[in-house]
This record gives sequence, C-alpha cells and structure tokens, in this order.
Amino acid sequence: MNDYEPASEHKSGVWRKLAPILVLLLFAGLALWGIESRREVRASLSSTARSSSKVPVAVVHAKPSDTADDLVLPGNIQAYLETPIYARTNGYLKKWYVDIGGRVRQGQLLADIDTPEVDQELDQAEAAELQAKANLDLAKITADRWVNLLKSDGVSQQEVDQNVSAYKARQADMAAAQANTKRLKYLQSFKEVVAPFSGIITARNVDVGALISNGNTQQLFRIAQTNVLRIYINVPQSYSRSVTAGLGTELQIPEFPHRMFPGKVARTAGAIDPTSRTLLTEVQVPNPTGELLPGAYATVHFHLKLVEPPLTIPPNTLLFRSQGTQVATVTGQNTVHLKSIVIGRDLGTSMEVLDGIGAGDNIILNPPDSIGEGDAVEVTQAPSPGQSAPAASAAPQPHRDSGKNSK
Repeated sequence: MNDYEPASEHKSGVWRKLAPILVLLLFAGLALWGIESRREVRASLSSTARSSSKVPVAVVHAKPSDTADDLVLPGNIQAYLETPIYARTNGYLKKWYVDIGGRVRQGQLLADIDTPEVDQELDQAEAAELQAKANLDLAKITADRWVNLLKSDGVSQQEVDQNVSAYKARQADMAAAQANTKRLKYLQSFKEVVAPFSGIITARNVDVGALISNGNTQQLFRIAQTNVLRIYINVPQSYSRSVTAGLGTELQIPEFPHRMFPGKVARTAGAIDPTSRTLLTEVQVPNPTGELLPGAYATVHFHLKLVEPPLTIPPNTLLFRSQGTQVATVTGQNTVHLKSIVIGRDLGTSMEVLDGIGAGDNIILNPPDSIGEGDAVEVTQAPSPGQSAPAASAAPQPHRDSGKNSK
C-alpha cells in the first residue's frame, strides 16, 4: 500500500495545479461568450432602431385626365349680318313702309324720299345734254363740210383742223353732259330705300317729313339677319390648341334655363391677343325660329378633348403649407422630396395638376403633417406601371390608407 502513496499524492498535486487554470479558462470562456452575446444584441438593436426610423408609406402615380374638359365662357349674341341704312340722297322722308320687328326680303321697299332738289338738277342736266347734242351735231356737219372743201383746195388745212378740233370738243361736252345726267339719275334712284338683304328691322330712326341728308350722319333703319347668329368668345391661351373650326358647342341663355342650343365653331382669329392672352373665336348657332335675340348675353359650353391633358392625383396626397400646395414624393434613395404644384380643377375624386409633377413620380398617400425634406421612408405599397391607375383611383379612401400608415 505504501508503494502507491507517492503516485497518488503526485496526481493530487497535478489536479490542484490544473484546477485554477481550468476555472480561469471557464470564466474566460463565459466572459467571451457574454461579450459576443451583447455585441450581437447591440447590433440587432441598432438594426431595429435604423429600421424603425423609416416611415412606412404607400405611393401612387399621377395619371392623365381621361375626362373631356367642359370649358364655359361668356359671350354676346350677334346677328350674322347687321347693317345700318343711311340715305344716299337729299330730301324729305315721304313715307316709310316697315317698322321695328318687321321681317323684310332682299330688295323690299322700306321708305320713299321726296327729292325736289335732285329732280330739278336732273331736269337741268337733261336739258344740258340736249344742248350738248345740238352743238355736237352742228360741229359734225361743219367739220364734214370743211373736210370736203379741202379736197378741191377751196380752204386751207388750218381752217379744216380748227373745225375738226371744234367737233371733238363738242363730243367731249356731250360725254360730260351724259355722265352728269347718269349721276343724277343714280342719286334719284336712292329716293327708294330698299333692304340690302333679308332680315328683321331692329331700328327706325326717322318719321314722315324728316329732313334727310346724304351721308352717314343720320341713320334711317337698322336691319339684322337672324336666321344664323354669331357669338364671339375670348378663349384662354391654355385652351387655344383644342379650339378648332368645326368643334361642337352648346349655347345657354338665362331665358331658357333648361335648354341648350347646339352650335359650332366657325373660325378663330389664328393669333393670340397679346393684351388679354386669349384667342378670338366665332361660334355660329342656327336660329330658324327666331327664338334667340341678337344682343343677348349667353354662355357657351365647349366640350374639349385636350391635346395634352393635365395629370390627376388623389386629394389625399396634398400638403398645404406656407410655401403653397405641395406633394411629398419618394426619391430613388427612399427619401422624401417635396414638390410645389399648381392645382387646376377639383374633379371630386381627383385633382388636376397643371405643373410641378411628372407621370413617373412616386407620390406619397396620406403624408403626415410632420414629414419633411430628406426624411427616410420605406415604401410599403408601390403600384406597378400597369396598375398605377387603379392605385390612384383607390387612393381617395383615406380611412383604409391611414390605417396602413399608422402601422
């Protein structure tokens, strides 16, 4: 038994020496494991914190408006033709035959003018014409006689030339007398005032016995052709490309609140007025029954299909701030970029945007009031290019979208 005691004591001594080392190694391993565990937890918390700092958002794309643009503009109804009638001769009004509201045909007699002075001048001119004719006949006979005498050398060439010249002078006198007579007969023909075209008499400004003067100082009648009416409208420059000849329109006037009268664009000025930045446009409206009256106020409805329709976005994408109306868009780096926009018409379920955004912009739905330029976001709902329109049409449901954003 004693032979084995030194070996046992030797083993016990070895274990006593190894035990502290093993304990130290165990504690060192536990310490390393704890440090690594805390490092992993810290990294996980940092990643979670970074993820939680990104605001989840849903986005939509703007789409072109697919509705026709109903442009309503004011205008004044005018007759297709409207002309004042003046006298072309002097005298006194003898009789008028048509009063205001009377419908007349082209060439119909409207009034008679008594022209005593013109009649006397015509008589004098006709007498002067007879006198000139007598002088012409005598000059012709004399010239012929002197030409025949020259053949027998009975007179000189000078005397023949003088008589021939006198004959030509009498011819000129005759032509002047005839022209004067024709002029006075032409003036005398204006003693009958006739309608230049078929229409309606809208004004009569003279009565029997009134002194009539030649010229445009005194208007006798006013006549208008109303079977077709004209309306001139100043179309804003932004719609000028869509308003062309042949475009259908509808006319509405207060006297017929429940009726629309069809019309058509006849022509445009073809140039923008630099003062008002508008395009002068003529619309013609048939008026066979005469219901519509010239001079009335009307509104003209243009049903336009815009050449370049504006983009539309849901109303719950707008931000109203001191800088004006804005939308929040998502950039390629998943950050926010605020864009100022120009709003057009309110279509109810969507808003027209005239300027500020493009069709490919990712526009945030229901953006929080606290959102700012450069904020990090995470897109949780992005429509594909083929589904941009459905996403935008679904956007006006704020309760469902706000629930997604709150998550």
